[in-house]
Amino acid sequence: MKNTFVNQRRYLVPVKAFITIGAIATMVSIMAFGFDEPDALENNSVVIKKDSVTSVKAFKKVYAVLMSARCMNCHPSGNIPLQGDDSHLHTMSPQRGVDGKGVYAMKCSNCHQPTNTPGLHAPPGNPNWHLPPANMKMVFQGKTPRQLAQQLVDLKRNGNKDIKKLIAHADDGLVLAAWNPGEGRTLPPMSHAAFKKAWITWLTTGAYAPKGK
Repeated sequence: MKNTFVNQRRYLVPVKAFITIGAIATMVSIMAFGFDEPDALENNSVVIKKDSVTSVKAFKKVYAVLMSARCMNCHPSGNIPLQGDDSHLHTMSPQRGVDGKGVYAMKCSNCHQPTNTPGLHAPPGNPNWHLPPANMKMVFQGKTPRQLAQQLVDLKRNGNKDIKKLIAHADDGLVLAAWNPGEGRTLPPMSHAAFKKAWITWLTTGAYAPKGK
């Protein structure tokens, strides 16, 4: 009996060690996130399974949507929103303002009501219509796929959004508005469901940034 007990104890030690090492390895693999800055985002228990090929392929789909007028018009390089399918400067020349909602008497909500205004090319609506704020402009216009991918996962440039918040952002009211832009406007190049699938795939396979500048 004594020998059996000793053998059991000798057997249990490496099993415990194995479980501990396995748990640590799993945690490390989950925590690693992002291509250029693996510690840029906190994943909050979202499972990350790194796959650079799948990730980059998914981001190409994401990029096509973000570069469409429905998204880019509210993510300009300057402080005036863009307008129309050709993304020209807004004819009223409204300014971003500190909170992204305009300045003085020219507020976004003056024309952009809670819902779309009926009529061809009439102002689209949303209860929270605005540009990103001045301290977090989230520029899409002019960004290469690599630059935009890096920006989207950078906590200092994406509104302090970790991976869970980024995933949830796919269903944000203003994001959804891109697929309900009002009469006479072109929709993004894929459905919201397809975009959301590509967005989540990109994030959960490592959020790899495409190569290039």
